[in-house]
Amino acid sequence: MFKFSSKSIKKFFLYTFASLIISISISLVYIFLPVLSDTIDGTIRDYMFEVRGVQPDTKNVVIIDIDEKSLNQLGQWPWSRDKLSTILNNLTQAGVGAIGMDIVFAEQDRSSPYQVFKELHKSTEGIPNFDEQFAKTVASTPTILGYQFNFDDSKYIDHKAPQIPAIIIERNKQDATNYLLTAKGTILNIPVIQNNAYSSGFFNNIPDTSGIVRSVPLLISYQNQMYPSLALELIRASVGTNKIFINYSSLGVDSIKIGDIKIPTDRYGRLMINYRGGAKTFKYVSALDIYNNTFNSIDINGKIVLLGTSAAGIMDLRATPFDLVFPGVEVHANVIDNIISGDFLTKSPEVDAINLMTIFIVSFITIMLVTYSPLWVNPFVMIFMSSVTIYVVYYNLFTHYIILEVFLSILAIILATVVGTFMDYLYEIRQEQMIKKKFASKVSKDVMDALLHDPENSAFKATQREVTVFFSDVRNFTNISEAMPNAQTLIEFMNDYMNPMTDIIMKNHGTVDKYIGDAIMAYWNAPASVKNHADFALKSTLEQLHALSELNKTIKSNPKYINVVEMSEKNNAEPLDIGIGLNTGVAIVGEMGSSSRSDYTVIGDPINLGARLESLCKYYNSKCNISNFTKEQLKENYIFRFLDLVTVKGKKEPIEIWQVHDWDRDETLPRLYNISKNKLKYELKKYHEAISLYKDSKFQDALDIFKDINSWKNKTNQNIYDIYISRCEHYIKEPPENFNGIFEHTTKG
Repeated sequence: MFKFSSKSIKKFFLYTFASLIISISISLVYIFLPVLSDTIDGTIRDYMFEVRGVQPDTKNVVIIDIDEKSLNQLGQWPWSRDKLSTILNNLTQAGVGAIGMDIVFAEQDRSSPYQVFKELHKSTEGIPNFDEQFAKTVASTPTILGYQFNFDDSKYIDHKAPQIPAIIIERNKQDATNYLLTAKGTILNIPVIQNNAYSSGFFNNIPDTSGIVRSVPLLISYQNQMYPSLALELIRASVGTNKIFINYSSLGVDSIKIGDIKIPTDRYGRLMINYRGGAKTFKYVSALDIYNNTFNSIDINGKIVLLGTSAAGIMDLRATPFDLVFPGVEVHANVIDNIISGDFLTKSPEVDAINLMTIFIVSFITIMLVTYSPLWVNPFVMIFMSSVTIYVVYYNLFTHYIILEVFLSILAIILATVVGTFMDYLYEIRQEQMIKKKFASKVSKDVMDALLHDPENSAFKATQREVTVFFSDVRNFTNISEAMPNAQTLIEFMNDYMNPMTDIIMKNHGTVDKYIGDAIMAYWNAPASVKNHADFALKSTLEQLHALSELNKTIKSNPKYINVVEMSEKNNAEPLDIGIGLNTGVAIVGEMGSSSRSDYTVIGDPINLGARLESLCKYYNSKCNISNFTKEQLKENYIFRFLDLVTVKGKKEPIEIWQVHDWDRDETLPRLYNISKNKLKYELKKYHEAISLYKDSKFQDALDIFKDINSWKNKTNQNIYDIYISRCEHYIKEPPENFNGIFEHTTKG
């Protein structure tokens, strides 16, 4: 069962309230000032389209392109309408399904002979009239004309309404509000052409506030009537129905239905375009090839074709998510292809509720993650939450075709991170002050620092944990204290020693447990976890041993310590020398003591063994003794000497004791031993050969090697050879039964 303190509950509700304030504020912007985020939101989706890349189209839409090649061969635009008649007739003979004209013929053809004769006031009887010929061609081919709506108040615009055969039926409209775009005028084809057409549709492409065409209106209201777009009318004609249904919800237009095709729209009747790719993604056929009848009829048969232009000079270019220069006719091609394939991008009114809910969710999750994470993690929380949000939006956009708001959700994440970090900072300062006041008289500074990261004190309950324990002791401390002129000088001497030794331990992530006179006890991997804690403990040991050289130079140069220096010189030794023992094992760690005084410490057999190893440094003449438990966990390279297999006082199980001479590193670096590394390794090689013979009860052979090494002028450990020579001589005189190589220490040191 989880238990929450009153402080934790209070903190939880405080931060929840903060997330609500952030969410409500951003939601108000979303509801009442949507334009503020639309541009940025649209730009982010544009990048998503680029990341997604080009998608295949249905191959049912073809663009007949009035391209540069066509203009060079057939003359500048506008062409005479007899040429357009030829193009329409050739398409019809090729079995085209439907033809959409992304062109409006708002003026008479001035190149028509009929028009020329008329302007010259000559008889027009029997003279070809290209407009009438084109009108007859439109009437005899599956052609849907195009026109434009005007949305300004210019007095020069036309106010005629186009005639269409479609019947538009509104369903579930609950009020008189007209959600569709409302036009104020038209630019129609000349009457002779408009009146001969089966139908027509507007081809207005209306960019959003950033100038990008991301959606198109499928219906526009004009003079209290609804009119379909060119793309919608081409679909209606292809389906073979004369009815278009507009389905409403309480928030506006929900969808448009033609036959069995249901097209989801936004509340204004606009289709969000699922672009297939950049310019020229669809099949393009040059208008010149159609005119010359040199095209492959397979490319046209049964297809919906759009007659338009990609030529820059005619200026029918738009900006889209893929390109800033995009043929307007291909926008219609994308719309038609979306309707045919059914992969509509949806921005229905119901999505607004999802967007608002998302803002609340991401705000709450972010502020909670920030609250219960370290300060340095907060930027990564913000990046993670933003990345997840963008991925969810991307996934829904191209998998479920749902357009979700992204910018305001990311803004909520950023604000939640900033506010949560600031509140956490203030909260932690207050908690730190309370903890310091409460525990200042009870725990050490090291434990205090860890406690500040665990205000609930859960990390300080007694538990079992693997640690590496460190014990160090100053050699000949009794003589040092007797040589000091007074107690104050002795304290200063010990402080000069303790300060750098403590700094080394702290630098290597150790915790100083206590100072016992001239001794230091420390441990690793508690209260905070330390990876490779055995290496860090040994690293501290060797750094301390190396630091003694400089420390002894400082002592010798200090007049206050002259008595200690003289004493050490008489004994042919350094003023300060230490022995260190290390052991690794599972100990009990936690806060221990009384109600009036407690400390965080470690107890157990591994701790006792560490102390014994330090005390045995004198016996083996070693500066650093470690157990086999510590040696087994070391990852770095060191120079080892096996010292003994022993049972210590109070223990039955034997342990291996190893001496660590130094790091196994470059010869040019400072070292503790006074011979070359190669000579030391050779000595240890011979020594370990003797140890192997000793363990195999071949005492005479081992004795010969031990004596040989002991006779060398430069050897690194006089005591150890004396020890094993004495043992071998004893066992040769009194051979042991069932010798196991174990030596029993009956004293602590």
